[in-house]
Amino acid sequence: MVRMSAEERRESVIRAAVTEFSRAGYKGTSTEAIARRVGVSQPYLFRLFPTKEAIFLAAARRCLEETREVFEKAVEGAPPRGTLQAMAAAYDHLIAEDPEKLQMQMQIYVAVASAEAAGEHEFGSSIRKAWMELWDGVHLALGGEAKETTLFLAKGMLINTLVSLGFPPDHRTWAGF
Repeated sequence: MVRMSAEERRESVIRAAVTEFSRAGYKGTSTEAIARRVGVSQPYLFRLFPTKEAIFLAAARRCLEETREVFEKAVEGAPPRGTLQAMAAAYDHLIAEDPEKLQMQMQIYVAVASAEAAGEHEFGSSIRKAWMELWDGVHLALGGEAKETTLFLAKGMLINTLVSLGFPPDHRTWAGF
């Protein structure tokens, strides 16, 4: 049997954390559930990550980074006028093929908003940084046009909401797409 390195084990924890947090959120997910999914003990889990918050933040950053990478790959080779459509199609594919990404994004927003409401402003700082990297990537891909960036991300958030709420594709709420 091949032993995993600590870095490989960290990666498996992040993947497991995305799954667990996407389903139950930050408050509803136990580190025990994450450790069980990875197949390690909780003490070992805490050797890899010092706190549940550190695990969540790593999973949140990973989710946002992977979404940004999907957009980056989508624009490679896309004609300049097709960039927006390429990114939109890539995102549609991402959330259809990996619904945990969408669920995790929604959990990220809830967790940061809850922390902010509780006065824990530092909680969201690394997430905001990762989200700004996503925003910057979209912004540059769309030619640095703030209006285009805002419209693209606003439509994306509406899509996130409609999918999260379970509106079927033929529902009237999708008519504007």
